[in-house]
Amino acid sequence: MPVKTTASASEESSKAARTRERILDAAAHVLSRKGYSGTRLGDIADQAQLQAPAIYYYFGSREELIEEVMWTGAQRVRRHVRQVLDTLPPDTTPMDRICAAVEAHLHVELELSDFATALIRNSGQIPEDLRTRQLAEEAEYSKLWRDLFRDLDNTGQLRPDLDLRVAHLLVVGALNWAAEWWNPKRDTFEAVVRTAQSLIRHGLSTTPPDQPAEETTPRPRRRRPRPAP
Repeated sequence: MPVKTTASASEESSKAARTRERILDAAAHVLSRKGYSGTRLGDIADQAQLQAPAIYYYFGSREELIEEVMWTGAQRVRRHVRQVLDTLPPDTTPMDRICAAVEAHLHVELELSDFATALIRNSGQIPEDLRTRQLAEEAEYSKLWRDLFRDLDNTGQLRPDLDLRVAHLLVVGALNWAAEWWNPKRDTFEAVVRTAQSLIRHGLSTTPPDQPAEETTPRPRRRRPRPAP
């Protein structure tokens, strides 16, 4: 019996990794368009250009494959937005950081990743037992946005009549909903980003739209009651 060399074993491992990634890409594509209940292994196999039984070599079940797609989607959204924020200059204002996060979120959601679209469109459909890793990633991502809004509030730039938590949830929810209605044949990505940033900047900020931020004096922070746990 021939003995596998280190090179041939490495090639097999690399080929298996590429096939697994191809299956995941295909599953994300199908899930983002057909939803959890409509996603079939046969459709995924067709998209990946494989025979359906081959999927079981990499994933034990349809549910295991879908769970991996959802977790990957949550991870990719968080990592992409985090990377964009980490490249900003240290003196970037809290509002500009939020606007950068808005563009990054929309970019990965609408243009970069079927995984992100699959995540956003199917989070409410996936059984709870398949969402453990996904929910952990989403908790980290929620903390990222919560910190952005707290920074805005701590500098006195958040309108005092707004509830911090509610504002954060409404903004992220509106961004997620763009996956449901955006049609690139009708609205450009740039128009979506520009409009979202303008609405958020002028809706959250204490700075009047026609007045430069550096010319305003932040209002004193008003303590808001903490929401009940």
